[in-house]
Amino acid sequence: MKIFSYNLNGIRAAMRKGLVDWLKEANPDVLLIQETKAQPEQIEQEEFEALGYHCYWHSAEKKGYSGVGILCKLKPDHIEVGCGMDYIDQEGRILRADFGDLSIMSVYVPSGSSGDARQDLKMKFLGDFQEYIRGLLKERPQLIIGGDFNICHTEIDIHNPKSNKDTSGFLPEERAWLSDFLKEGLIDSFRQFHEGEVDRYSWWSYRANARANNKGWRIDYQMAGEALKERLNGAEIWPDAMHSDHCPVSVEID
Repeated sequence: MKIFSYNLNGIRAAMRKGLVDWLKEANPDVLLIQETKAQPEQIEQEEFEALGYHCYWHSAEKKGYSGVGILCKLKPDHIEVGCGMDYIDQEGRILRADFGDLSIMSVYVPSGSSGDARQDLKMKFLGDFQEYIRGLLKERPQLIIGGDFNICHTEIDIHNPKSNKDTSGFLPEERAWLSDFLKEGLIDSFRQFHEGEVDRYSWWSYRANARANNKGWRIDYQMAGEALKERLNGAEIWPDAMHSDHCPVSVEID
């Protein structure tokens, strides 16, 4: 099973940039989407259905903002919309599909880059999300969490760690949270197969020709529950897909 995760920074714009053609070629079994920036009725999902995908969406109440989705070839046994916390669910940040014992979640962690209030909300989200996942792993240990975490974990996950040490997304408390989060029984699947590799990023600023110069951040992850460790076949980042300021990240499992 190939599971891709992709922050599209606006699904309608990404579709105009050839997303459907890319999806046809990449042919994942599951595509986890973040930042749809659309209500379900605004998405031309017939193009995805024509490729054999079932489509599920969780949009923000605020139009043109946030939103997550899951496209999957196999119809899920169950779709869980949100996490039951209003301040999170109003922004359309969590969506889960269950396939037998396997659960696959699309998550979009808030950014804190717009100011102190959003950074405070981000930290609250991280604490509440960790507690939520801790409980979920007890019920659904075979769990994949794919999405945009808006955090670089270590210095090799960011192009210039020294100049970004006080920047949201690479703050010490965010990085410490991610270390702690992994201790809940999760695996950063990319590092499982690419330990120590540098210059491997999933997001680039639109400013200063950052993508062409590969001055990026690895903030998109495919986290796997420890129960799936022996089923992991590989993980990858796909920088040549250019429908967004992010690129897809993937994990393959038996």
